[in-house]
Amino acid sequence: MTDATDARTGSERTGSLPDWVRHGIFWHVYPLGFCGCDIRPQGPREFHGRGLDALIPWLGYARDMGVSGLLLGPIFESDTHGYDTLDHMHVDVRLGGDRAFDALADACRDMGLSIVLDGVFNHVSSNHPAVRAAIDEASGSLSLDDEPWRGLVRARLDAAGAPVLDVFEGHDRLVDLDHDSPATVDYVTRVMNHWPDRGASGWRLDAAYAVPTGFWAKVLPRVRQAHPYTWIFGEVIHGDYPAIVERSTMDALTQYELWKSIQHALETDNFFELDWNLTRHNAFLDAFVPQTFIGNHDVTRIVSQIGADKAALALAVLMTVGGVPSIYYGDEQGYVGVKREVFGGDDDIRPKFPDFPDELSRLGEPVYRLHQALIALRRRNPWLLDARTEKVLLENRRFVYRSIAADGSDRITVELDIESKPSFEIQDASGTVLYRY
Repeated sequence: MTDATDARTGSERTGSLPDWVRHGIFWHVYPLGFCGCDIRPQGPREFHGRGLDALIPWLGYARDMGVSGLLLGPIFESDTHGYDTLDHMHVDVRLGGDRAFDALADACRDMGLSIVLDGVFNHVSSNHPAVRAAIDEASGSLSLDDEPWRGLVRARLDAAGAPVLDVFEGHDRLVDLDHDSPATVDYVTRVMNHWPDRGASGWRLDAAYAVPTGFWAKVLPRVRQAHPYTWIFGEVIHGDYPAIVERSTMDALTQYELWKSIQHALETDNFFELDWNLTRHNAFLDAFVPQTFIGNHDVTRIVSQIGADKAALALAVLMTVGGVPSIYYGDEQGYVGVKREVFGGDDDIRPKFPDFPDELSRLGEPVYRLHQALIALRRRNPWLLDARTEKVLLENRRFVYRSIAADGSDRITVELDIESKPSFEIQDASGTVLYRY
């Protein structure tokens, strides 16, 4: 399959989405946190009794919320937080190893839930064997053990003979893969085909913005050739979203612009910002269907940012505009948590969950019920996947917009009001109130 084989237009890209994605709403879980793993082990990485199969008792909870699958954070062997990979072909021992993944995949299959994995293919741990192979090759001491890993990482020696490596955003423990190397293309393709064979349905590409689009254009068509019903989206913070999708052949990107505008508009009482970004969102939908969210493993919790009542409005927006949405675990319970730019600053937003859902505090039940109601509303209106929005009324503290089916066959009207107490109302095309908060 050549790169050009996957050169789809925006409408073709939307139309070719498999049904499991077209109706997809995902529960986004950071497994190392959820399972209570030791994120920064001082000694050997060890299993302490809760692995990926600890998610199995939560599948009913996720299904009852209305989601259709799990979007898992990194699960592969790594040094610490999962994004410093040691081995892409095996599940981290702290998460119970490959057998725990197989058990989870079987349980998800039995319940009709899909699994999307987090693929960290921009960089690896400085302890990855490919790094050692690159250093050995640069110094002229390549061994037989290095041979399988040649070509994945670049290394050179400085004037003093010390190895110099390309690293990710200044993190010396995260070493860039060599994306110009055919060996890296083959390696990533092999990994991305291995896990769908074991039960995964799709991929989130971590730090996709840091990887040349041409690299993805070489890898992804080969993955789709083996797994035509897969779905692959990239983590991209900003930039020319449609051009990145077109050049990379990814199906979608993370819609960080929409996340930020929802949060900031509600925080600053300025719906003009949200309206402006929804207009941009319409343009993105002409090219692809973005992956949308109001919380993830890298950002301060929405409730901590804007309060519980405004967070309800944020959820209403997420569930009534185009995109493939995800709910970050804990947000459906009204969890709080602040991301801080310090050592361990992500711990607060990547918490351990109890063994069973009935051990949760009852205080989060109203938020869970709200998620159930709005997810159910979206499921009754599947055309919202690629719906466009238009403003009806726009003020700083009051915003009314319509979401309209791409073919014009249906619509809903959403009214957001933060004039006194935050509230929202959703009506169908006939004016019948579907939900009021």
